[in-house]
Amino acid sequence: MGLTISEIRDRTTRARHLMQRSRQQNFAVGAFNIDNQETLIAICRAAQKLNSPVMVELSQGEVEAMGLENVRDLVDNYRDEYGIEMYINLDHSPDVESCKRAIDVGYEFIHIDISQANHDASEEEIIAKTKEVVEYAKFTGALVESEPHYFGGSSNVHDSEIDYEEIKKTFSTPDGARSFVEATGIDTFAAAVGNLHGKYPVPKELDLELLAEIRKAIGCQISLHGGSGTPLHFFEEAAKLGVSKVNINSDMRYAFRKTLEKVLSENPKEYAVVKLMPEVYEEVQKVVEEKIIAFGSQDKAVS
Repeated sequence: MGLTISEIRDRTTRARHLMQRSRQQNFAVGAFNIDNQETLIAICRAAQKLNSPVMVELSQGEVEAMGLENVRDLVDNYRDEYGIEMYINLDHSPDVESCKRAIDVGYEFIHIDISQANHDASEEEIIAKTKEVVEYAKFTGALVESEPHYFGGSSNVHDSEIDYEEIKKTFSTPDGARSFVEATGIDTFAAAVGNLHGKYPVPKELDLELLAEIRKAIGCQISLHGGSGTPLHFFEEAAKLGVSKVNINSDMRYAFRKTLEKVLSENPKEYAVVKLMPEVYEEVQKVVEEKIIAFGSQDKAVS
């Protein structure tokens, strides 16, 4: 069932208040990708247990798998069932029209990432299309996030080491962040300070000094993508520095896949897979709880 414009604006207002609270109280909100209903349930249970606000998010492939409107309804139903504070973020959307559709459906957070589809997109093109989404989002009040260049890695488990000398070439700069925010009017800047999509054999390292400089340079919210595989103390410090949103995907996918493989191997004659899922829920929920605690968002939910 579709939402009225009044209902959508009420939810985006609440989302804006959440971002304000995150800055005032020095916590970050976990944005957790979903590509199935089981992962959504695990996120809801973690949010309920720890009384934490959460976002669920979908990238383009996840939208295609689950449906833009379907997820809106699922999130609303589970939010009410569990009595939690939960929002939806469109993650790394590669074009303006996809962002507009999500805004129309009532997504509270929109990430426009033109360089996702075209890694060589010019900054002028990225700015122009980001501004178009920012302007369109004013009708509902949705918060818009973006960045001025391609963000590396992929949300999977990788065997290769991290080439930090190469990654550093794509780090954000305070001046670059300020210029991009002023040019686009975005609500959230996606910073690159050592965060990288995916899970790697070695832990990731965040440049917290650079993050602090970026925080001083811009007034809007800051997000960190590629949070999986990062030692938790980096998140604790990032939240204190003023990061409002951290994206998590690969850590949950890894827990889901490994646990599902385990229960399938232990129950070779069980074909009702739904009966095997409780252990999968539990392991994914543990990942979400761990992140919530590190982000400092426990007991920060409001009704």
